[in-house]
Amino acid sequence: MITISPLGVGNVKVGGDNPISVQSMTNTLTTDTKATINQINKIAEEGADIVRVSCPDESSTFALKEIVKHVSVPIVADIHFHYQRAIEAANNGAKCLRINPGNIGDESKINEVINAAKDNDCSIRVGVNAGSLERDILEKFKEPCPEALVESALRNIKILEDQDFFNFKISVKSSDVFLSIAAYRQLSKVCDYPLHLGITEAGSFVSGSIKSSIGLGSLLMDGIGDTIRISLSDDPSKEVKIGNEILKSLNLRNRGVKIISCPSCARQAFQVIDTVKILEEKLSHIKTPITLSIIGCVVNGPGEAAMTDVGITGGKKGNKMKYTEEHEWIVFDGTEVTVGITDHAAEQLGDLVFVELPEVGTKLSQNDEVVVIESVKAASDILAPLNGKVIEINEAIVEDPSLVNSDPLGNGWFFKMELEDASQLDNMMTEEEYKEFIS
Repeated sequence: MITISPLGVGNVKVGGDNPISVQSMTNTLTTDTKATINQINKIAEEGADIVRVSCPDESSTFALKEIVKHVSVPIVADIHFHYQRAIEAANNGAKCLRINPGNIGDESKINEVINAAKDNDCSIRVGVNAGSLERDILEKFKEPCPEALVESALRNIKILEDQDFFNFKISVKSSDVFLSIAAYRQLSKVCDYPLHLGITEAGSFVSGSIKSSIGLGSLLMDGIGDTIRISLSDDPSKEVKIGNEILKSLNLRNRGVKIISCPSCARQAFQVIDTVKILEEKLSHIKTPITLSIIGCVVNGPGEAAMTDVGITGGKKGNKMKYTEEHEWIVFDGTEVTVGITDHAAEQLGDLVFVELPEVGTKLSQNDEVVVIESVKAASDILAPLNGKVIEINEAIVEDPSLVNSDPLGNGWFFKMELEDASQLDNMMTEEEYKEFIS
């Protein structure tokens, strides 16, 4: 195995212990310099570290000279066949060349490209694609497969190594998720060059994001990959957004606001979905890592909020939450209620060691003994606060009674009821009244 140092794409270091970088690619005509500059800057503003542009002709490579003057991120020139385009791109400001050395030409032409890269401090990406494998490799393996992609990669790697050029990264992409995963895993075992991850031609925003998340997520969790690109048939800025979200979800790189939000349900005390959309837009400019929870009700809200920098929780205001003199809280929506004990009660009881819950379907009358709890201090009963029927129980607290102590207003709830008469709630205390009651 050959071990090398991280490579540089302009001021972005790729490989080693450096942060995993996120890339995208413009879909404007490169010769339309104004449109291309605007799109690159938009992509960069979304959080891209590197941006690639297509350079199929001489006009495009010469446009790079103007483009690089007006952007803040390093530019990769996408070169497929003509070696001269690669030389021009390197001379005109590209910081990386995406090529397949086998398609560039004979050894003398490859040498010219390598010399141009060396002279301009320009790196190279060896881009192997299942859809454009060398004819002899395709004939050997009959169809694109992991072994074929790796063999092509190693062949092209050797071309550069033979010229004493090691400032490059590799990709072995396919539109097939499992093929890509297998190819990258095999390649990671036989070389230590930085790997550019991607599922090529992944598809539309929804399907492409899912395919890329599965493919890249699987590899990144294995410790494979140094830079990523999400290939979507959509706005390139969305590729960057998805790429950064994948990294944030895996705690590999935290940039900007990480939102934790519930799907919303009948218990929500405010419009969660609309709130999330508004906050995503309003907070998109923030680059500092911040966690934000947006939870519609008190059932999970306090517990989730406690684990984030900022928490928004519904259900503790107005008539959505009531309290009893037995130190129970009731969150309701219509005729359905969730029942638990207050943090004051949990503190007075001490550490719980046993919880016995009623069976689903049990009919209750107000003040029926419905839950048995034991703490390190004493045994106690929880009374039914209202008339109704048990429709759900929190089995998690049976297995782990300490949830009641650690999160009494959230994950430590006891049961849910369908009420016979919701007017019973009118006689119960508000939050302000309960605070006065226990003071």
